[in-house]
Amino acid sequence: MFNLRVMTPADYDAVLALMQNTPGISLRDADSREATERYLARNPGMSFVAEAEGQLIACVMCGHDGRRGYLQHLLVLPDYRRQGIAQALTQRCLDVLAQLGIHKCHLDVFKTNTRAAHYWQGQGWTLRTDIDRYSFTRPGDENA
Repeated sequence: MFNLRVMTPADYDAVLALMQNTPGISLRDADSREATERYLARNPGMSFVAEAEGQLIACVMCGHDGRRGYLQHLLVLPDYRRQGIAQALTQRCLDVLAQLGIHKCHLDVFKTNTRAAHYWQGQGWTLRTDIDRYSFTRPGDENA
């Protein structure tokens, strides 16, 4: 059995360890403690963790721009996968977004992360083929 709760800044070390030990996840400067605290403060009550047996076993970060929601870093420890935890975390985020009147949500998956792509498609998410995402990084901040 697992328990879901809102992610807090105090969860950072455990979430970071989860990210570091999950294949397909890329850590950037934007994943620093300070940046994560800013993200949680800007999107209060929208990111969640799952715990079992006193251990943090999963997380998801969720935010919005006022019109669209965004999910990031949905991670579940391997021993706890296929138990509905990822689905429960995602649904919690989508419910919070809906309460804010936001009914469309996006997420990014690295093209090399076929396991994640398969998961999301199996959950009813649609791979967009009509748009490309462009990013700008200030010179000197290549790991932003």
